[in-house]
Amino acid sequence: MTLIKSISGIRGTIGGPAGDTLNPLDIVKFTAAYATFIKRNTTQATNKIVVGRDARISGEMVRSVVCGTLLGMGYDVVDIGLATTPTTELAVTMAKADGGIIITASHNPRQWNALKLLNSQGEFLTKEDGNEVLQIAEKEDFVFAEVDQMGKYQADDSFNQRHIDAVINLHLVDQQAVANAHFKVCADTINSVGGIILPQLFERLGVEYTILNGEPNGDFAHNPEPLERNLEGIMNEMKRGGYDLGIVVDPDVDRLAFICENGKMFGEEYTLVSVADYVLSHTPGNTVSNLSSTRALRDVTEKHGGQYAAAAVGEVNVTTKMKEVGAVIGGEGNGGVIYPESHYGRDALVGIALFLSSLAHKGCSVSELRAEMPEYSIAKNRIDLTPETDVDAILQKVKEMFADQQVNDIDGVKIDFPDKWVHLRKSNTEPIIRIYSEAATMEEADSLGKKLMKVVEEMQ
Repeated sequence: MTLIKSISGIRGTIGGPAGDTLNPLDIVKFTAAYATFIKRNTTQATNKIVVGRDARISGEMVRSVVCGTLLGMGYDVVDIGLATTPTTELAVTMAKADGGIIITASHNPRQWNALKLLNSQGEFLTKEDGNEVLQIAEKEDFVFAEVDQMGKYQADDSFNQRHIDAVINLHLVDQQAVANAHFKVCADTINSVGGIILPQLFERLGVEYTILNGEPNGDFAHNPEPLERNLEGIMNEMKRGGYDLGIVVDPDVDRLAFICENGKMFGEEYTLVSVADYVLSHTPGNTVSNLSSTRALRDVTEKHGGQYAAAAVGEVNVTTKMKEVGAVIGGEGNGGVIYPESHYGRDALVGIALFLSSLAHKGCSVSELRAEMPEYSIAKNRIDLTPETDVDAILQKVKEMFADQQVNDIDGVKIDFPDKWVHLRKSNTEPIIRIYSEAATMEEADSLGKKLMKVVEEMQ
């Protein structure tokens, strides 16, 4: 059983003793700490906090504890119910709230859940803010409201529609062109909130659709991370023919993967690259992705006359760098598209609408669109850690071993060779080291990754 407390929130498995898992006692403590942080750092307060959740089996329990705690801290709760992560982010600003809590463990398996914390802009807390929440929780430095100062509860299920309206109104989303193209798509919504909101988006866009694993019951039909090894069902459905595009989202609908009309993966790394190519062709500017993302975004950006910048892994790091360099689009190679005209958060709905608009304008198939992109292959490996592992010492040794190469250590260790790269970093959410490597072919990329895996394993 696991409980992970980090600057991005609290995440863990459900059930078991307090302090070791995600349980009501720790949920109360962390929620109260967050409410205290918001109170101390909000000058023009509306005294409202938005709460949204994905469809996980434990979601109703966690939601009840979170909402009750916020009420007990004196905050009014705007409960938007079953909603995507980007919907909840947008709801914070639409409701003029002081912050928001998203109840989701993203791509983690069904026994996990988590609290993700937002500021008044509907964006994830910074590292400094997250550390302050952790300190408040550790000291239990919070005071609950007297009976006359308790908050009020409001349920509001209007934000899915408002989110879709906002997507449709983006200037590069061409609703008419998409409708005229008469696309037929197949979408795997992995038994979560995508099964609620994606059909509504498709109907607004005039797209014919089939939904796989659409019942939002949290009983995931397969491993919910949108990677090729988990997507046999939709890939086989696409191979039967009759569809223009396959679409896969994770349980909270901030990650997005595409499947070509022939049943082959488009490549989650190329979700952002292809959408960025479309955006940059109409809105020249700069881009940002994290250190573990493909070089193809850099190539596409420079093709359109812009500049590319890399950020540390983590959405808040990417959005901070995007604001710094004035990026017109950015995101992460795990299928996360961040389009500032909408909001500074990964949003699969935005990615879908922009991709379909691009496809409609080009008048080509998805596989033909993929063939236009710069060609790289990225291998994603991981090493499970033991409790005794000194990860920082291992990364320092790796850095020293490759001192003759270009090394970036702002987030783990990334070694840039002239024609390839490898990035090692410890996860913020799981007890593992991720090893991502990229080269001209998958064989070369995987070989590089395996070489570094062997180096790390010998150090344990």
